[in-house]
Amino acid sequence: MTVVLVTGQLLTHDAWGDSLPALRQRHDVVLADHAHDDTIGGMAERLLAAAPAEFDLVGQAMGGFVAFEVLRRAPERVRRLALLSTLAPNDGPAQTERRMGYIRLVESGRYADVVEERIPILVHPARREDRPLLGVVRRMAEATGAETFLTQQRAIMARADSRPGLTAIRCPTLVLWGRQDGITTEQHATEIAGGIPGARLEVVEDCGHLTTLEKPATTARLLADWFSDA
Repeated sequence: MTVVLVTGQLLTHDAWGDSLPALRQRHDVVLADHAHDDTIGGMAERLLAAAPAEFDLVGQAMGGFVAFEVLRRAPERVRRLALLSTLAPNDGPAQTERRMGYIRLVESGRYADVVEERIPILVHPARREDRPLLGVVRRMAEATGAETFLTQQRAIMARADSRPGLTAIRCPTLVLWGRQDGITTEQHATEIAGGIPGARLEVVEDCGHLTTLEKPATTARLLADWFSDA
């Protein structure tokens, strides 16, 4: 079975860490392109066009928004689902204003400042001085670049509220959340797990938003086991 991976904003395929080789031991893996569309719907359509007729799906952060859109458009094609560090609601006024602030900074040539502002909420507080980890995050942000960041930001701001459709998701679903995630909350994780029939919630302790990089062995094992259970 093919597993399709779609990651979050500012992140590249390097974000998958040990999860990528662990999944490749047993599955074909497709790395979805989230850098060339200015809507979540466009990202979902690009993913569906590149994926086989039936596949397993992992959505991380913004990739979770894409996964929800895939399930709205083609639920019959997704066999098993994993949602990492993501949330179902769309943005409220406060979130929109924060994103507009990021856009203004980037448009004024201060993309690097946006990256540095976001790093503290991407990792566990104890890892904010972890130079190798932060080096990976900064390299991914540099590879993403300002223009792609703006495209992703606008797509996120215009995304649909996925909460009304949670009960319609019928594929087996794993929800993974880091206890010290600075972006998504326990309420976000339990809302998804409680809304999708039969979903399983796994909380990764001592971990922030980037579960695949902060707790690579744990996350890789959970994902490999989840997609090998069927």
